Parts: sequence; C-alpha cells; structure tokens
Amino acid sequence: MTAPVRVLLADDHTLVRRGVRLILDGEPDLTVVAEAGDGAEAVARARAGDVDLAVLDVAMPRMTGLQAARELSRRLPGLRILILTMYDNEQYFFEALKAGACGYVLKSVADRDLVEACRAAMRDEPFVYPGAERALVRAYLDRLHRGDGRLPERAVTEREEEILKLVAEGHTSKEIAELLFISVKTVERHRANLLQKLGLRDRLELTRYAIRAGLIEP
Repeated sequence: MTAPVRVLLADDHTLVRRGVRLILDGEPDLTVVAEAGDGAEAVARARAGDVDLAVLDVAMPRMTGLQAARELSRRLPGLRILILTMYDNEQYFFEALKAGACGYVLKSVADRDLVEACRAAMRDEPFVYPGAERALVRAYLDRLHRGDGRLPERAVTEREEEILKLVAEGHTSKEIAELLFISVKTVERHRANLLQKLGLRDRLELTRYAIRAGLIEP
C-alpha cells in the first residue's frame, strides 16, 4: 500500500484547523502530520521536512498564506501547495497561482472540495473550485472589452507587502527588521515608499489598505 500523503495545515483559527483536520484524517490516503498558526510558522515547519502537501489559509498573522506559498515555492519546489480561503476573489486566485499554489479551495465548501483538491495537487494537476471558471472567464472578457487583456498586476512588491502587513499588525520598525532579517533603515525606506506609492499618509491609512487587500482581518 502507498503511504498516506503527509499534510501540513496552516490556519490561525484553532476551530478551523480542527474541522479541516477531521475532513483530511478521515481519508485513508491523507494524514495531517503538522499544524501551524501563522504563515511564518508554516514555512518553518515545512522546511523541517516530512511534509508532502501544505494547505495554507490566506489571512494569517506575521505572514499570509500567499507570502508563505511564495517562500515555500522558492525553498521547497517539490512541495505541493493549496490555498484555503473564505475569499471568492479573482485577484487572490491569480496571486495564488503566481505564488506557486496548484489549487484554491473555498472554506465554505471545504467538506466537498478539499479532499479532491489534495489528490489533484499530488497528481500535479491544478484545482479550481467549481463555478470559478465562469467568473474568471467573465472577468477576463470584461477587461478585454475595456481594452485591457492583461492579468491583474501587483500594486506593491513582495517585500513591500511583507512590511505593509507587519506595520498594519502593529509591529515597530525594530521588530519588523528582526523578523525579516533586514536593517531598521531598510524597513523605514520601504515604509516611506509604500506611503508614497499608495498615496497614503500614515499607519492608520496603511492598516485600512492592508484590510482591503486581505493582508489582515478587520
């Protein structure tokens, strides 16, 4: 018999992790071997080894699921990644694919779709939740009609996004520098660039922007 797929489950809500774990552990070919409460913890746990598949929530403290997915794709290219989210959002979907995820599953239908998505990921096949195809094609056609056939672009760089999230969570420049292994001066420069690029004035407006962008929960 083939050994079960070893799953890392990352979500900052204990009850959500418990429910998802029940779904996955109920299947003979899947087993949750590790849990994490934020994206940074998920990256550290995956790098420790013994994980085949990472299931990552989008909105988590310190590092979002998308940020964790980008980091894991760079460091562990053989690891399969799924994004689990409450957001039925075209931008997040494209960002998930760009980050290296092979599937995007809505929490509202996780009991129906998650097991299938896990199996598709391990076959190296993409998984898109039912109904998303029509919405994505419609959105793309709308952009074509407006004369813009490009995929959605990022408003900020990956590093700026990391710093934006941590600023919005209330971390000081010194704390951010220690978390990201960069200098305080570099943090301040990125923060100033963010304010200028986004046309914002202060931390409060940065926090509001981070909420709208789904980097933190309100």
